[in-house]
Formats: sequence, structure tokens, C-alpha cells
Amino acid sequence: MAVGLVPAATAAALTVFTSATVFDGVSFLSGPTDVVVADGHIVAVGPGLAALEEYASAEIVDCAGSTLLPGFFDAHVHLISSRFGNLASLARPYTAMFYESVANAAATVATGITTVRDAAGVDLGMKTAVAEGLVPGPRMRIAVSMMSQTGGHGDSLMASGLRAPTLNLAIPGRPLGVADGVEEVRKTVRTILQAGADHIKISATGGVLSPTDDPRHPQFTEPEIRVIVEEAERQGKYVLAHAMAASGIMAALRAGVRSIEHGVYLDSECIEFMIANNRYLVPTLIAPVEVLRMAENGMPLPQNIKDKAARVAEDHRKNVAIAVAAGVKVAMGTDSGVGDHGHNLDELVLLADVGMSTTAVLAATTSVAAELMDLGDQLGRITDGYIADLVIVDTPLGPDSSLVGISDRITGVWQSGRRTV
Repeated sequence: MAVGLVPAATAAALTVFTSATVFDGVSFLSGPTDVVVADGHIVAVGPGLAALEEYASAEIVDCAGSTLLPGFFDAHVHLISSRFGNLASLARPYTAMFYESVANAAATVATGITTVRDAAGVDLGMKTAVAEGLVPGPRMRIAVSMMSQTGGHGDSLMASGLRAPTLNLAIPGRPLGVADGVEEVRKTVRTILQAGADHIKISATGGVLSPTDDPRHPQFTEPEIRVIVEEAERQGKYVLAHAMAASGIMAALRAGVRSIEHGVYLDSECIEFMIANNRYLVPTLIAPVEVLRMAENGMPLPQNIKDKAARVAEDHRKNVAIAVAAGVKVAMGTDSGVGDHGHNLDELVLLADVGMSTTAVLAATTSVAAELMDLGDQLGRITDGYIADLVIVDTPLGPDSSLVGISDRITGVWQSGRRTV
């Protein structure tokens, strides 16, 4: 499957990034390295390439003293909005969220995130607008709608009778994802895929920002989830599961979901199953932190949401640390949309804080996330033949480097060989 952007302007025919410290998506290469890009793809990687006669006409990007990395991935975003749970959103025109998503996409790519997995909200129109160069933003894989049981985490119907607009307001191109029972979920999966979804997002447990449920409780039965997975796989897609309670995590894993999002209360059974069956964890450690930060800053959030965020934050960090130590495969995701966009790389520091090495953290936001999203044969690496999504950081990083403040050190972002930042 071709995944390159259709650029708004023609990429330079030949560009050589010279004398860089290179993290290739898996490890740091030894010594200053040149990377050659032609027609949007990487065609050579090695020392001293800029001096070769065949590259004499190339545009030169001097990376001495800097680090060149693959474009970063965020495997869990909601570009359609910022600050979920804000009661003020009920008073806004629902179409405002589409205009807001344009700003959110631009802020995301400006921080070095060149590819995202949208976990519900963005429709096919927004993905198309970015791919055609109409608006700046990261390459997208989209869920369109979030599937949920009635009264579940993805059912935003409030006691007032109003439904929060950002995720589960049914509009053309974005069907309602609420469904119950095996046959109803089967039809809903087909409807969401018809709307252009690249993957299916489900709520396997309660959550923090939903009005009427608890993150410690499971949702969707295992037979329901199994049918969702079956229908997705029949069309070459996979399922990711919002899952916090251990019982809901296990039901989702047994039913065949590819990744667990959040994993707040995962236990040893979950961890062992994930390792044995090559499943992924997308922790989004920053999400509850953002909810608490918004509450402290006076945002109008329901009290039960503030209480849930405070309750899960420490358990989240503790249990993800256990999973990391055990060797669960981790891909970086932020749940941006819970808080503001453009601060995605703050998650890298939180991953390091729970025990991941600098190399593992950078792999989580490049090659591992690409692999999770079925893009690992084209993106997430600096190697011959891959799409030239690249980021320059203005310091020479290494296996022991701190990633604090990395967003402030980004001096260039390229997508498909074309400079966008």
C-alpha cells in the first residue's frame, strides 16, 4: 500500500543531509553519517556520501552537531478537538471542531510528528485534505468513530440528554459507533469501514472522560469484540482497544485486538499474554496528567471526571513501568485531544521515567509505532528505500541522552522529502 503524501510542492530532486548523528529508528549509527534523499525516498545512508560525484548537484543540508531521526509517530491522537470533557464545548457550533482540527494538525507536524493514528473523530475528508496538501498536517491513519456499548466510554450521551459533539455526534461521514450485541456490532463495524476507517477503535472498559462509567469496569463482551475483530480483519484492518480494567484488557486480547490503549490496570496475566502473542501497549501516560492540569487551571470539568483522573494517574504510571520492565512492546501515543496538541513529545520523557532507555523511547515513536500501524516497511526508519520523513534535532543525541525539551530543539521537519517545518 502506498502511503506517501501527495505534496503541495515538488520535493527537491536530490538532497543530502550531511555529517549527522543518525538514529535510524532502531539504534544510533556510528560516527557522522550522510543520508541521501531522491524523489521523496531515502536512497543511500553512510559516511562521506556528499563527496561522491553522483551527488555533486544535490541540495546540501548541514547536520553537523545535530541528530537526524525518522519522522516521529503518535499512535493515539484525536485531532478533531482539544480538551475533551470541557463542558463549554456543548455551547459551540459542532462544525467548529473541523476548523479546529486544521490548527491541531499543523501544531502536530510542527513538533516533528509526521504520522499519526487518529483514534476517533477525524473523518475521511480531513485525511484527504492533508494528503492532497490542502492543509499542513501529519500523514493519517483514522478510526473515524469509536465503537462503544450503550452507556460505555464512547457513548457521550449526558444526563441532560445532550451528546458531546467531538467524538460520537453522528454526522455525514462519521457514523455513530454505539452498538450492542453481536449482530449490531457487526453492522456498525461495516458502516465505520465504509466511511473510510483504516482501523477500528473500541472501548473495552470504562474511561476517565466519559460521563457515566468507571475505568475499572469492563465493556463489550468477548463475543462482541471477537466479531468486531473478525469483521475488521476480513477487510484487512485491525482493532485497537481503549482498555483500562484488567478484565476488559484480557477480553480484548483474547478476542484478537492488536493494541491496548492506556492499560491503566493491566496485571501479570495481561502482560504475559501480550508478550507471548506480540501485542502492543500504547500507554498515553500524559493523558490523565493533562486532565488534572486542566482542572487545576480552572477548566469546567464535571467533578466525577476530575475524581477519576486523580484516581488512575499513579496506578497508570506504576503498571506501565511493570509492563516495560517485563518487555511488553510499547508504541508512543499521547491521546492528544484530551489536552492541547503540539506537546506530543512530552510523552517521551514520561516513557523514560517508567524505565525505557532513550533508544527504546525513540524506537517507540518511530519503528515500533510504524510496525504497529502496518507501515513498518515504508516508514519509521532511516534506511534505503524508505519514505523520507525526517526530523533534525539541533544537538547530538545518544543512548544516554535526556529527551527533556526535545520539542524546543527541532530545527527541521521533512515529509516525503519535502521540508514542511
